Amino acid sequence: MRIWCFDCFTDEEEEGRLKQSAMDNNNYDDVDLDLNERELGVCEDERWPLCEEMMLATTEEDGAELEQLWSSEIRSHPHLLLQGESSNAAAAVGEDCTMEEADHDSYHKRPKVYSGLPEARSASGVSSDAGSSVERTVSFGVASSSQTDADMFCQNFILNYSRKDGKKDEGDDNGSSESEDFELHIDLTDDLLHMVFSFLNHIDLCRSAMVCRQWRVASSHEDFWKALNFENIRISIEQFEDMCLRYPNATEVNVYGTPSVNALAMKAATTLRNLEVLTVGKGHISENFFQALGECNMLRSVTVKEAILGNGAQEIHLSHDRLRELKITKCRVMRLSIRCPQLRSLSLKRSNMSQAMLNCPLLQLLDIASCHKLLDAAIRSAAISCPQLESLDVSNCSCVSDETLREIAQACAGLHILNASYCPNISLESVHLPMLTVLKLHSCEGITSASMTWIANSPALEVLELDNCNLLTSVVLHLSHLQSISLVHCRKFTELNLQSVMLSSITVSNCPALRRITITSNSLRRLALQKQENLTTLVLQCQSLQEVDLSDCESLSNAVCEIFSDDGGCPMLKSLILDNCESLTEVRFRNSSLGSLSLVGCRAVTSLELKCPRIEQICLDGCDHLETAFFQPVALRSLNLGICPKLSVLNIEAPYMVSLELKGCGVLSEASIICPLLTSLDASFCGQLRDDCLSATTASCPLIESLVLMSCPSIGSDGLSSLNGLPNLTVLDLSYTFLMNLEPVFKSCIRLKVLKLQACKYLTDTSLEPLYKEGALPALEELDLSYGTLCQTAIDDLLACCTHLTHLSLNGCVNMHDLDWGSTNVQPFDYFGVYSSGEITQEPAEAGNRLLQNLNCVGCPNIRKVFIPPAARFYHLSTLNLSLSVNLKEVDLACSNLVLLNLSNCCSLEVLKLGCPRLASLFLQSCNMDEAGVEAAISRCCSLETLDLRFCSKISSVSMARFRAVCPSLKRVFSSPNLAD
Repeated sequence: MRIWCFDCFTDEEEEGRLKQSAMDNNNYDDVDLDLNERELGVCEDERWPLCEEMMLATTEEDGAELEQLWSSEIRSHPHLLLQGESSNAAAAVGEDCTMEEADHDSYHKRPKVYSGLPEARSASGVSSDAGSSVERTVSFGVASSSQTDADMFCQNFILNYSRKDGKKDEGDDNGSSESEDFELHIDLTDDLLHMVFSFLNHIDLCRSAMVCRQWRVASSHEDFWKALNFENIRISIEQFEDMCLRYPNATEVNVYGTPSVNALAMKAATTLRNLEVLTVGKGHISENFFQALGECNMLRSVTVKEAILGNGAQEIHLSHDRLRELKITKCRVMRLSIRCPQLRSLSLKRSNMSQAMLNCPLLQLLDIASCHKLLDAAIRSAAISCPQLESLDVSNCSCVSDETLREIAQACAGLHILNASYCPNISLESVHLPMLTVLKLHSCEGITSASMTWIANSPALEVLELDNCNLLTSVVLHLSHLQSISLVHCRKFTELNLQSVMLSSITVSNCPALRRITITSNSLRRLALQKQENLTTLVLQCQSLQEVDLSDCESLSNAVCEIFSDDGGCPMLKSLILDNCESLTEVRFRNSSLGSLSLVGCRAVTSLELKCPRIEQICLDGCDHLETAFFQPVALRSLNLGICPKLSVLNIEAPYMVSLELKGCGVLSEASIICPLLTSLDASFCGQLRDDCLSATTASCPLIESLVLMSCPSIGSDGLSSLNGLPNLTVLDLSYTFLMNLEPVFKSCIRLKVLKLQACKYLTDTSLEPLYKEGALPALEELDLSYGTLCQTAIDDLLACCTHLTHLSLNGCVNMHDLDWGSTNVQPFDYFGVYSSGEITQEPAEAGNRLLQNLNCVGCPNIRKVFIPPAARFYHLSTLNLSLSVNLKEVDLACSNLVLLNLSNCCSLEVLKLGCPRLASLFLQSCNMDEAGVEAAISRCCSLETLDLRFCSKISSVSMARFRAVCPSLKRVFSSPNLAD
């Protein structure tokens, strides 16, 4: 990316001459000028490299991308070069500069921006082959300072439109030219530009200067150049001097990392009289520079980084009457002498001086962290010379002693912040800091439990950090203003006792020996004590505590439950996490505010009792030894206890619960469920659940809609009779039960829509007669009789008469032989179960239509033939699954709405006739059908998209093309690589 040099602006007289020259040649709209560098405004005093370096230093990658884009544009569109100059310009990019003046008004007028890209031409419908096609002429300037510097592209694009013959377009009847259609006018006033440019940094200002003269003038306003930042930019002394002369009111200068940093810093200090902030460094800084600073009366802040001061072995003197902030960091110097009566902040961090003489009576902040060569006496002398000191950082100064801190405490009575981290020689013995608010003592090997006595003498202390204090065994503090404390990686730390009404943050982690915690606070809202394996005692008096996380505190006993009950000192507790607390065996909470409880991985818990009327979420994953559970009352909306296989006694009183899952509670024998809003109950595999329990549940939960009693063999007729108390019951699952009589179901469940009777082997052939003889369950839509023992006659009667069924499953029915609805001996019943004569019955066509949509006969070993003619009226059948019917030989279907047919693994299939115009998916895996049979079957399926022929041994791969030719709608044909050749 490149920058416009503001010294390159043409003056008014020069621009006027260019305009007049163009108008005299009658080429106002299509100016083609060959201007020299002076006419372009190219600097002759080598200021281009300065601007160029400013862009390259921060956006070098963007610059490379722009140059690559510009080069590719020239190669792909050679007509963009000036007419008559294309060959020379293409060979001399970076040497000649050419500019066109597109706007002939003054700079504050509205500029014209043309969109002449090829895309715009094609979008506008202008043909590139026609004689009047529009082309764009781009005028650009190139300047170079040296072979080592990158080329400067002055991207002042002025796009004009002309014919290929070089003539201007003629205007239309209205007097406007064709090119007017491509103009995009941008009207920005000077005030608006000034406001917009005030949000831009220097790099963006430089980019904006390339747009037009108005933007160049606006972006060069001195309001935007108060701060001159040349950090890590290769700038010469002459260039910097010119910038200082151009912007004499600059208040901030940064010459850090420049080649001639000392000379530039001297120039800034002596030239810019309004200079307030100066940043230098990364080089050699002479003593004269610090002397010159005294002449900058407006100077407020000086930063010197990573520099060698003087010759590195001499004393550096700095004297300034108004300087308020000084930073000399990572510098090499022997001695420093600073006399700044107005100085407020001084940082000498990571500098290697051996002595620092300070005469700064108003100094408030002193940072001498990591000054390893400063001796204890030097630190003491520097600090006590600043009686107004409020913040002191001596971290990583290993020689600091308690004596030094004592003298500092006496001399600096107002000290508020002290950072003495990584100082192994301090123990704070006899150190009195009554005004101290922040104390940081990371990795201080001398800090022990005795040090807490002296810390307690700082009643104003708010922040205390004791991380990695390996000799610390206990912390007992009663500080009324303490707000935050940190104890991390304290290996011998065993006890924490804090009493502070303002305590709001506690960080305790990786303290393996911690056994006892006592906290009293009115401000603490969250407490996290994860992975404290030896923590056994926890005492809390925290009136505002809302969240507690005690994950992996393996030694916590059942007594912890008392802490979080209403009488335990945490009346506002909302969330409690006790994950993996493996010592808990009985969990009992009586808490009126608790809303969330997690007991994940608490494998030893056998009893759970919750009297928490506001609890809405509980997680019991891994509590596989839970035997008794009482939820009286709770605000849970759903609960899954199926993960507790040993649960035997359950009492739930949940006025808002809508879903309860007991699936897998095989020993559950006593259950009291009082959930008036419950709509779904899953008691699958609850083998001990009896009729009395079911009756009580239906009485207290009258809104149940879905009831799953699969594998509940203890449920009998009495329990099923109680279902008449569930007027909304629509789904009932009695699969894998020992039922013999379904009469209670037919009488009690009038609105039942789904009935599942899988593997009910004790049902007789007459058990379902009320369905097709008496009209029982008129709303029934889905019936599952899979793996039952019903005979063929009962199945035929069911299919013939229950025309209101939409889903029927007969999977694994060994007594079902054929599905032949074309036989004359199969006569339909009327709605009330009376046989009708096919010869005299005159019913409307729609009256006998079956609503069946999905028929599943998977794995029926005795089915040999399936015949569904149009007369069977299966107009709604969309899915038919006959897979794994190994003896099925013939399938003849005429179903107008069938979409999916699955005949996979029907290895005996020989005849397949399909009259299914809407069939989309056909599965014939592992079938012995030959190619001709498959071809004939799919020939009448005009909508077939998916055909699965994998593992069909009689079908070769060359047949795929034939199948596609017969059925053009095929999109996906699946076949195996081992097809017969």
